[in-house]
Amino acid sequence: MVKMEEKKIVLTKPMTIEKESDSDASYKAPNLMQRILSLFKNVRPGSDLTRFQLPPLFNLPKSQLQCYGESVYCTGSDLLSMCNRGQSPLDRFISVVAWSISTTRPVIFGVAPYNPILGETHHVSKGNLNVLLEQISHHPPVSALHATDEKENIEMIWCQRPDPKFNGTSVEAKVYGKRQLKLLNHGETYEMNCPHLVLRILPVTGADWAGTVSVRCVETGLVAELSYRSSHSFLGIGGNHRVVKGKICDSSSLKLLFEVDGHWDSTVNLKDTSDGKVRVIYDAKEVFSGIGAPILKDLESVWPTESANVWGELSQAIMSQDWEKARDAKQKVEEKQRELVNERESKGETWISKHFVVSNNKEGWECSPIHKSVPAAPIIVQ
Repeated sequence: MVKMEEKKIVLTKPMTIEKESDSDASYKAPNLMQRILSLFKNVRPGSDLTRFQLPPLFNLPKSQLQCYGESVYCTGSDLLSMCNRGQSPLDRFISVVAWSISTTRPVIFGVAPYNPILGETHHVSKGNLNVLLEQISHHPPVSALHATDEKENIEMIWCQRPDPKFNGTSVEAKVYGKRQLKLLNHGETYEMNCPHLVLRILPVTGADWAGTVSVRCVETGLVAELSYRSSHSFLGIGGNHRVVKGKICDSSSLKLLFEVDGHWDSTVNLKDTSDGKVRVIYDAKEVFSGIGAPILKDLESVWPTESANVWGELSQAIMSQDWEKARDAKQKVEEKQRELVNERESKGETWISKHFVVSNNKEGWECSPIHKSVPAAPIIVQ
């Protein structure tokens, strides 16, 4: 963790596949079920939770933008370079599938990141990869991501909107939007979505990723369908909730090329349907090994809109378990945002993104980066 008095920058370790006790999020909040039951007074089945504000006791000491960014820049192995260096379109596609799985990160039941404020940014570099995120809408919450690696000639563009609903015994957050990964040296664009999150309250608490992820290469016609699911259990007890199964096909010939099977928190195997050979394409331990908190390299260059700055005072209070100070810090951020909204409305102004061209049409929210590449950031990951 990094703390700076001037801008109150707080940077914490990303989520890992280790035990919750090893995580920054495992602060000792008493009576989890009591806190959960207290929330039932404020929500009903079918309620839209995008406007619901959690008290600090339920918050991780980081923003949702930081969590999105971590899924891209917090890796112990360089999967992106492997995507780019594949000898054939099929080799590259398989590497992209593995990289897509690597963006699936653990979630701890009972705590959640902050809802980003409008215009909030998160800007981090790892090696030659520069990553920039911006919250381009607050209601509904929509986040945009642009990442570039000029050495590898790789570009990423994401635009996604979570839509959480309370279903009585669980909360299901479907994530709408498209993710693009461009391998510019090869003239290939890969489009994919992400699984949705299910927070189980009864009969057994837990957090699972579920649903189908599609990965498609526009130019080659290769397609992967990955199903995130749970293995057999009785009333949610037992079984494994981190199973991923799927297939890779050639859409032009409809030929099944490979079968995918494994667990996204351990290993994922690829079986060649032509000869039955099986190999490991993803190892979570390698991806999550040696990952530490980002490092602040240049305080003066940190934007005022940076997540670690916007929420710095609140994150410090949560880390020290000073809940009264945390409530005051969170309220301070929320009141400032209301003042800015009222000021814009009184002037008849509309908020405009600084980093993306944004549109909202029948197909949903879309964004395109204003600048061709992302500059190096004052926050780095080693």
